Amino acid sequence: MNRFTILGCGSSLGSPWITNYFGSCDKKDPKNFRTRCSAHIQYKDLSIFIDTSPDIKTQFHRNKLKDIDAVIYTHEHSDQTSGIFELRPFFWKNKRKIPVYGSKKTIKELKEKYTFCFSERHGYQPIMKPIVVRNKFSIKKNKTSLLLNSFEVQHGMIKATGYSFKKIAYISDCNHIPQRSLKYLKNLNYLIIDCLRNAKHPSHFNLEDALGLAKKTNPKKTILTNLHVDFDYLTLKKKLPPNVIPAFDGLSFNF
Repeated sequence: MNRFTILGCGSSLGSPWITNYFGSCDKKDPKNFRTRCSAHIQYKDLSIFIDTSPDIKTQFHRNKLKDIDAVIYTHEHSDQTSGIFELRPFFWKNKRKIPVYGSKKTIKELKEKYTFCFSERHGYQPIMKPIVVRNKFSIKKNKTSLLLNSFEVQHGMIKATGYSFKKIAYISDCNHIPQRSLKYLKNLNYLIIDCLRNAKHPSHFNLEDALGLAKKTNPKKTILTNLHVDFDYLTLKKKLPPNVIPAFDGLSFNF
């Protein structure tokens, strides 16, 4: 079975914040409890993370995942990467480095920020195999191969990466999508897109931006992710068009 899962759909502080602040969210609704953004692709026998949030261990066990073969990173910010430490047991278990894919800048930042994951330090073996992606690339295991497209998006002051495959596109953090990247958003079954809040933001799509992109690209289903505590799940769902839904942790679909 091929399955895509939203492991976490919260913004950088999750929901609630560590101070137990829920913002506009109804704390009685389990769908308002959001861990930080990560996703999982199960394609045949391939198990792939998109990003490793600070909550990746909880996300892994909550969704009853068994193993991990590779990670693809959207960008270098800590809310997308700091769970990288949790992957060490897979290196010990499988006795091979874990391939991690990302843009040239993202890979450079990861190697600088999490040095011991990529080079030997104080007796610790490197556990990651860094791979820079440009446009099309494949992730392989045994006889299984998944072809993906990577494309550039703007995320405030940095460039982030969106990914598409099998009529699915995932863009967790962006405030602008260049014209040259829109070709990867055609004829989609699912578009998973950044939607931080109602108000404009310098680094993220707001609701108006996300709905505008959905209207422009016309996927069969749009899923809003990276949701701030401003958004109560049910309140947001009621105001959306029929083919647009808010994400929640654990939302999944077959492809």
